[in-house]
Amino acid sequence: MPLRKWVDSTGFAIEGILYAARTQRHLRYHLYTAAFVLLLSYVLGLTRTDFLIIAIAVILVLIAEMINTAIEYVVDLLSPELNESARIAKDVAAGAVLITAFGAAVIGYIILFPYFSAEFQRGLHIAKHSKEEITLIATILVLITVIVLKSYFGKGQPFRGGMPSGHAALAFSVWVAITYSTESFAASLLSFALAAIIAQSRVTVRAHNPYEVIAGAVLGAGLTLLLFFIFY
Repeated sequence: MPLRKWVDSTGFAIEGILYAARTQRHLRYHLYTAAFVLLLSYVLGLTRTDFLIIAIAVILVLIAEMINTAIEYVVDLLSPELNESARIAKDVAAGAVLITAFGAAVIGYIILFPYFSAEFQRGLHIAKHSKEEITLIATILVLITVIVLKSYFGKGQPFRGGMPSGHAALAFSVWVAITYSTESFAASLLSFALAAIIAQSRVTVRAHNPYEVIAGAVLGAGLTLLLFFIFY
């Protein structure tokens, strides 16, 4: 089935992300930085264009780090013994990551400096955002947090197992977002019921234990609620 193949391919891709996050501390640092920079961009109230440039720069750094990791493993596979060419290949790949990270830092400085200057001149304040924008950043931060936590605990697969449950985290994040976006008790109750069913299904199929599901639910709902409280 095409859908099944797509799900399997997505699972392999996410497994690659989790493996890289578990084994490469630099990627974890980049994920921390990505979450911080995106959150800071919301606090400062970047324009849509500036935010897109920052987001692209962050994505490029993460991609470069993962490609570097893949190159290192391929080189180790093809040349397990000490080899000058293998060393050069690894160094060049690492250099590509350094250039990308440095370029992202320069771009970040150029874009963010005027916003920092404006904040000091008019006084510190937190920019407000639309419900849709908060839902977007909540989804991104929940995903990053789940990846970091799964890599920290070093357990489970993308769609099965590990602390916390990503399904539960996203489901309850969506519940809070729908509650704020619709301001409808019926919609909130329905979305909560669906989130609870999704969470329960993870325990039923033994993909997670109850503690992992509860942790995911608290993470998704709590982080999304906090972001709406701050930015809305």
